[in-house]
This record gives sequence, C-alpha cells and structure tokens, in this order.
Amino acid sequence: MNPPSFRATVAALALGQLLCWAALYYGFSSFVLPMQRALGWSKPEMMGAFTLGLAVWGATTYAAGAAIDHGRGRAVMTLGAALAGVGFLVWSQAGSLPWLYAAWALLGAAMAMTLYEPAFNVLTKRFPAQYREGITTLTLVGGFASTLSFPAIAALLAWLDWRGALAAIGALLLLGVAPLHAWALKGTPTTDAPQRTHDAADDATLHEALRERAFWLLTATFTLYSFAVAALWAHIMPAFAAKGLPESTALAVVVWFGPAQVAGRFAFLVFGRWVSVRALGVIVLAGMPLALAIFALAEGTASLILFALLFGLANGLVTIVRGNLVPEYFGREHVGRISGAMSAIALLSRAAAPLLTAWMLLALPGYRELLLGLSALGVAAVLAFVAAKPPTTASQ
Repeated sequence: MNPPSFRATVAALALGQLLCWAALYYGFSSFVLPMQRALGWSKPEMMGAFTLGLAVWGATTYAAGAAIDHGRGRAVMTLGAALAGVGFLVWSQAGSLPWLYAAWALLGAAMAMTLYEPAFNVLTKRFPAQYREGITTLTLVGGFASTLSFPAIAALLAWLDWRGALAAIGALLLLGVAPLHAWALKGTPTTDAPQRTHDAADDATLHEALRERAFWLLTATFTLYSFAVAALWAHIMPAFAAKGLPESTALAVVVWFGPAQVAGRFAFLVFGRWVSVRALGVIVLAGMPLALAIFALAEGTASLILFALLFGLANGLVTIVRGNLVPEYFGREHVGRISGAMSAIALLSRAAAPLLTAWMLLALPGYRELLLGLSALGVAAVLAFVAAKPPTTASQ
C-alpha cells in the first residue's frame, strides 16, 4: 500500500499530539490532589515524580532526534505512544512512591518520543517542501490539549476513581495512538510539491552548531522559558486554590488556554508569511512574563481570564517559533540532533522546575511571590532571544 499523503499524515499526527499532550504533560496537575487525599503524600514527594519524568525526557530527547535523523521516525513515535500507555497503566497501580517514580521514568521517555519535537523533525525529514505548514497544523490542533485535558480528566475522575481514570488514559494511548502513529508514518512518502533548492552540505552539523553563539543563546532562551512554564503547569491548580478560588472557577479560566493558543496559531497560518520568525519570537516571548505577572496579582475572574488568553497566545506561538527557528538557523540535515541537544538542556531545566518551586514555596510567603519570580525569568528569556542573531552559516 502507498504511504499516507501529506495531509493524512499531518491529520493523524495532529490527533496523536492532541491526545499525548493532554495526557502526558497537562494531566499530572489534575491527579495531584486526588492522590494526596488517597495516599497522604506531600506535594514535593509527588512533584518529584513529575520532575523525574521531565528529567528523563531531557536525557533521552537527543537519542530520539538522532534516531529520526537515521530514518527511524516511525519506530520512535509508535513505540513512544505505546510506552506512554504502559506508563499510565503502571501509574494506575501505584501504591508507593518508588512505583510512582518508576511510572514517570517510563512516561518521561515517552514524552521524548512523542511530544512535538519528534513530530516536527519527522515532518521536516519526510516533507521538506511542506514542513512549515505541517508544523503549524500540528500546533493548531495540539493547542486544544489543555482545553481537553482538564475537563476530560475531571469527568473521568467523577466517573471513575483516580486509578480507573489513569487506566483508561493508558488504554487509549496504547491501543489508539500507537497504531495511529504506525499507520501515519509507514512507507516513504512522495510529494508533487515543488522542492526548494537545498544543498545539505551547507547545513550545520551538531559540532558546528555548538560553536555558534546563537545556539547557546537560543538554548538559554528556551531553558528559562521552559522552567517558568513547567513550574506554572505543575502548580496551576494549587495556585488557584491558594487564591481561595473553587475548582469550578479554575476550570472556567484554564479552558481559555487552548482557544487562545489556537487563535494565535491560526493567525500565524494566515498572516505568518509577512512576519519573520525572529520578530514573532520577540513578541510572543514577551507575552509570557506579562501573563505570569497578571496571574500573580489578579484578584477577579476577568483578570484571570486575561492571564489565560495572553499566556495561551504566547505559549501557542512560541512552539511555532521553536519548531521553525532551528532549521532556519542551522539547516535541515541534522535537525534531529541539533534540536535534540538544545531541547535536552532546556528540558533538564523544565524537569527541575516542579520540585524546585515546591521547595521554594516553603521559604516564600506564597504563590504570588513565586509567580513574580517566574515572570522575571521570562524577561531574561526575552533578552537572550534578542541577542541570538542568526549564525553566518545559517541555511537560508
């Protein structure tokens, strides 16, 4: 049988991204309070499991990128979804902290094999003339992941207990998403789209990229950004509770993340040809510290919705910036390795965020001060990005 078309491949991967992000990344926060009530574990103990998962994500992302560079994208993404399903099934049986940590070690490896970066790299390799459109489409659909995750998990928790909800998610990933990835990436695609003239010899190797100042400044940008965002996602429901707001109000706010992300990405799809990736990056990166400051100081629902809209726009578009900037700066030939190395460093920062911020809360007066500190990190990320000029060897 012929391999799926570009549009069919993108549609299948987009659905996979929606489900994987909703489960693997956004789902953890919704299980913190139910598990704490059932098992009596402290927040730092539970955040340590999520931190381990993010650390494994960072430690394995380069290997996933290198495998994709060697033509094994189908195996990476299919096995990643299957591993995610197994990880959730293991998590559902957790009765001790070591069991929980083992589950999140599996889930961290699954993140490295499924979440955005592998899909971006696979599309860049398989469809070199159309990958920008594909990346934007993936992020458009994936932008609904947070909107799906919080209410869907709340419904599962109301219907099943937390163990049953985790088992249901695991079955979906193992029996639904893994076969979908296997189908979407079978064979070697052909395309009638005109190819741009491109000489792979002009592309930077990982060794050459590591010698570029731009590589390290971009890495610093996304490292600082990742820390702040991971800290927010890990603590967002407890942060709402600290404001004295009920869960219904928190859900009414967080559901705006997805539509805001998608609105920003759709605007980029329509108008992005007139905006450079660098200019877009400066704008959207600046939105994150502003959003966090609003959340820190907000008292009413209207201010919190403004935070959700602004943060959603910024967080949605920064993914497009990240996906397009690496091939634009360093070329496509070694995009898996270069992107993987950059992500590994940023993801280690992301991994440390939930646990470090849980410890910081023991010394700080509360979430307001923590969020203002995260906002300051966002400002530093903007400054690093502005300083990251394209290298002279960048592939154009």
